[in-house]
Amino acid sequence: MSKPPQPASAASPAQNTARVLMALLLTGLGVWTLREFIPALVWACILAIAFWPLFARASRRLPPGKHNLLLPALFTLVIGGAFIVPLVMAALQAARESHVIFDWVENARHTGIPAPDWLAHLPIGGAQASAWWTDNLADPDAATALLRRIDRTELVGASRQIGANVAHRALLFGFSLTTLFFLFKDGDALTIQLQRASHRAFGPSGERVGRQIIASIHGTVDGLVLVGIGEGLVLGIVYAFAGVPHPTLFGAVTAVAAMIPLAAPIVFGVAALLLVGQDATMAAVAVFATGMIVTFVADHFIRPVLIGGATKLPFLWVLFGILGGVTTWGLLGLFLGPAIMAALILLWREWTSGSNQR
Repeated sequence: MSKPPQPASAASPAQNTARVLMALLLTGLGVWTLREFIPALVWACILAIAFWPLFARASRRLPPGKHNLLLPALFTLVIGGAFIVPLVMAALQAARESHVIFDWVENARHTGIPAPDWLAHLPIGGAQASAWWTDNLADPDAATALLRRIDRTELVGASRQIGANVAHRALLFGFSLTTLFFLFKDGDALTIQLQRASHRAFGPSGERVGRQIIASIHGTVDGLVLVGIGEGLVLGIVYAFAGVPHPTLFGAVTAVAAMIPLAAPIVFGVAALLLVGQDATMAAVAVFATGMIVTFVADHFIRPVLIGGATKLPFLWVLFGILGGVTTWGLLGLFLGPAIMAALILLWREWTSGSNQR
């Protein structure tokens, strides 16, 4: 008969040190190996956290064990479509409007483009702008000379670089969707593993920090994404009534810009300038004033409640988290910045409360 297995003896300090060093080495190698895909992994985690309540609610409505592949695939396709469809529509719209640019170039070469009347009435720099336009665009020869200064080789190189960047980002987006599918599929087991790991490493405070980060992401999704979509919808209707060209496209761009602090005024400011160019000054003033009112209400009343209320985070730190996050990590910083600030504020409050929670 075989002998029963003997209990393993306690590891020596040297073995513990070796295990820590091996774990750090393997973690560093893993991060280095996946460095190009880390943003895709982070995006997948953010999307999984944001949509997990809906996914869990849908899972409870279905028979157990019958949706472990279908439901994750369905959610992944819907989320992917929410990003892909608007981009495809914008690309098709840009392709349809590309002839306008070619017509403008040909018109500039043959007849020149006269300066619009509103250019001279600009409150600042109107005379200089009109003089530059007359010297470079109103005269056909000057316009042709200006257009010839554009290096076609540089344009071709820039087009190839843009195409390569688009292909690279499409690959990362596909990797994000693949990761998102597996996060939905194995989310319950992964959650249990993360809870055990955080408890072993940090104790009860680890789980509290994790919950704070998750609450911050949910609040950021509500406060940035949903409010941004609402701003784009409201201003899209305003664009349509005011006569802004392509109001649907402008509304979509406004919705995306509204998710980034201080970016939405640039979009509806451009829309107002287009109306000024059409001699619709009152409509331009109405668009700009409405945009300022909508963004002021959203930024100072709605977003502080949604983002700060979810994590009890002062809006000043929410704003710092968003701006600092965007500066450091780009669009990922919209979610990472507030999450990091929420975790830091939680640790600060626990440290300064005078009581050690265990």
